[in-house]
Amino acid sequence: MQPLIQTVDVIMERIPLQSRWASERWQPRAVEVAAPDARLVCHANTIPGQNVCVGDGENRWRCRGFDIELHPTEAEGYFLNITAPDPRIFVMYRMFDDGAMPVARPVIVTVSYNQAGRYMDGGEQVDGVPMVPAIADWMRPFIALHYKPEPRRKVKRNDPVADEVAARERDRRS
Repeated sequence: MQPLIQTVDVIMERIPLQSRWASERWQPRAVEVAAPDARLVCHANTIPGQNVCVGDGENRWRCRGFDIELHPTEAEGYFLNITAPDPRIFVMYRMFDDGAMPVARPVIVTVSYNQAGRYMDGGEQVDGVPMVPAIADWMRPFIALHYKPEPRRKVKRNDPVADEVAARERDRRS
């Protein structure tokens, strides 16, 4: 099945710091739904971190042409995110030392808790930004169609006292 795709722009922000260890901190500021013709700008063969980034002032850059893809196998992660008190869009970004700005550039954008967790477990830098209502509304029908909660399983308790009593009962009956 083909994934459902929404093209977005990521706003990256540089925050100057007064510290002797670091002069700045980078973070994603927001993720916005891209203009309808933005899909034509994004190419499937784009090298991660090489999307077009345009300055939005002195300390902000708009990085264009990222796709959020919804896959049926990730439906649980989408459900967990959309039902959380504060749904997020997760941006995985890396630092690039090629002289171009911004230094921190997005690589992948996702709305799955599970996928973001896997990236963090792999040592990647992942930050969440508040989910815009348009993305949440776009996700809901997909989640309703593909998310099937796992059936509850009866759990056998590990009770050593109950096991002793049951063993004595069996011995007494024999």
